[in-house]
Amino acid sequence: MKTLLVLSVWLFLLVVCWPVAIVALILWPVVWLLSLPLALIGISVAALLAFIRVLLFLPARLLGYRG
Repeated sequence: MKTLLVLSVWLFLLVVCWPVAIVALILWPVVWLLSLPLALIGISVAALLAFIRVLLFLPARLLGYRG
């Protein structure tokens, strides 16, 4: 559904102002490549926080708490 919406917006932009649509088409992979490191940082931080959570709840799980 999201792909259809993006395609529809891009086609509308192509009809209304085709130079902007072509520039957007060319710059989209560049923006994606620039945001990739931020996504990797987000995944790493989420994994680190999950690990810290497991370490903090370890004593309770060892004592038999099943929350």
